[in-house]
Amino acid sequence: ALRDIAQGSWIDESLVALPEAPPLESLPLATQVPPDLPPLEGYTFEGYRNADGSVGTRNLLGITTSVHCVAGVVDHVVQIIERDLLPRYPNVDGVVALNHLYGCGVAINAPAAVVPIRTIHNLALNANFGGEVMIVSLGCEKLQPERLLTGTPDVQAISLDDHDIVRLQDEKLVGFGAMVNEILQVAERHLQRLNQRQRETCSAAELIVGMQCGGSDAFSGVTANPAVGFASDLLVRCGATVMFSEVTEVRDAIHLLTPRVINQEV
Repeated sequence: ALRDIAQGSWIDESLVALPEAPPLESLPLATQVPPDLPPLEGYTFEGYRNADGSVGTRNLLGITTSVHCVAGVVDHVVQIIERDLLPRYPNVDGVVALNHLYGCGVAINAPAAVVPIRTIHNLALNANFGGEVMIVSLGCEKLQPERLLTGTPDVQAISLDDHDIVRLQDEKLVGFGAMVNEILQVAERHLQRLNQRQRETCSAAELIVGMQCGGSDAFSGVTANPAVGFASDLLVRCGATVMFSEVTEVRDAIHLLTPRVINQEV
């Protein structure tokens, strides 16, 4: 502490002297690899098994977008689907718009373009979407739906019929209402198939769980984080996969993680 701190008062960075963060190149790597914990067997959950072998925990309609310009229309359609269509399909848990800030006026062939293209491509294949892929496009964007479906060399291309792609600049879509109705028609075809999905008993080893900050507070490091870490160990012992989906949240604990990685390559 830089000065006396009264009991029960607020503590922030201005009141304490924090240690300097160590340079990344000085961090120990794989020096304290923890021993394997005994496996936990026989644990299951009720999930949705997909044709590609993946297993989802929810049954959702995902609407992929190829450019941020269509986000407003898609958000409006999502509200209509939730209000008017979902009540007809009780086995469908919800609808998700995969909006992003990419696609328009970008250097689509730049080396780093593979990162957003691969990310959007893989999001469309989330196990909770049941393999039902639909895309809403503007029509003039650099990231054309065909490019998005092909993805990058390290992913498997998505096979999709043209009638599952809505291009808002299509000359047959005259006006906002026509655009909305076209998206709704495509969405309903996918909802009909999703509604037929049934849960089945699946091994806990087929879970893929992402850990993300839900809003840090002063007690996260001594309450939530250890609890989540303990739960992660249990899942891994069941054979499941656990990952950090928000790596910036471990920035002040990186020196605790790098010694525990399984090898220096990781």
